[in-house]
Amino acid sequence: MSWRVVAISNRAKLDLKLNNLVIRNDSDTKQIHLGEVATVIIESTAVSVTAALLCEMIERKIKVIFCDNKRNPCSELMPCYGSHDTSLKVRKQIEWIEFTKEQVWTEIVADKITKQYQLLQALGCIEMELLQQYLKELEHNDVSNREGHAAKVYFNALFGKNFSRSQDNVINAALNYGYSIILSAFNREIAANGYITQLGLFHDNMFNQFNLSCDLMEPFRPIVDHEVLSMDLITFEHEQKLKLVNLLNQEVLIDGRKQYLNNAIKIYCRSVFDALNGNDVSKIRFIRNEL
Repeated sequence: MSWRVVAISNRAKLDLKLNNLVIRNDSDTKQIHLGEVATVIIESTAVSVTAALLCEMIERKIKVIFCDNKRNPCSELMPCYGSHDTSLKVRKQIEWIEFTKEQVWTEIVADKITKQYQLLQALGCIEMELLQQYLKELEHNDVSNREGHAAKVYFNALFGKNFSRSQDNVINAALNYGYSIILSAFNREIAANGYITQLGLFHDNMFNQFNLSCDLMEPFRPIVDHEVLSMDLITFEHEQKLKLVNLLNQEVLIDGRKQYLNNAIKIYCRSVFDALNGNDVSKIRFIRNEL
């Protein structure tokens, strides 16, 4: 089972040798078996990669994330076909029943607000009572936008009354970086299961390639929030980024067992697809992280 998250931060050449990822730089050469690798993050624009390695990583469903000259994620490598029966899966996705999609979205929103509530409770924030009230008021398909109201209260409780997600600051830089890492993991799983990321349950922005990924990842955002809150963020540099990348190796509880977050995302995604295909939201398996 793949589990390694490999971050390439400096000038290097990456190539393939006997099913190994070979990392060559001026002073050293390292090899990592591709069977151990779940994600490769190429942070430096001075890194060169062979086509043979890229094709092999695609074949093995290894997520490859490329960063820009500011070392922020800007693109990712995705296969054209993630599963042998992709055409069948896409037809099923188009035929998902609208009411079931709304039920699944309601469950996702409920779990996200629950996790936000649990984080505020662990921190002793009195705003948790308001989130508990929003949970009680949650309606089918969240028609009253309890998610949006909860988010405002939640972020103000975590980062101060004057904080806004639209601000240009180190907190938002860290949050956005962490969310992009989680989003990429969801993109990989959706493609690997044969579905397409553009067709969402709730998100339907015509300019968003990852509507479905944005839907499914919502309950995982508080994991990033908790990590960012624990950082002493004066600047957001390489060390802090590595901590956020390493969240994929954090242990969480799902379906009664401890799993690395990377593997938990696989289990969760498959359970959501089972729920959508079987019209049964009880099949969804959410994570239970320990704060």
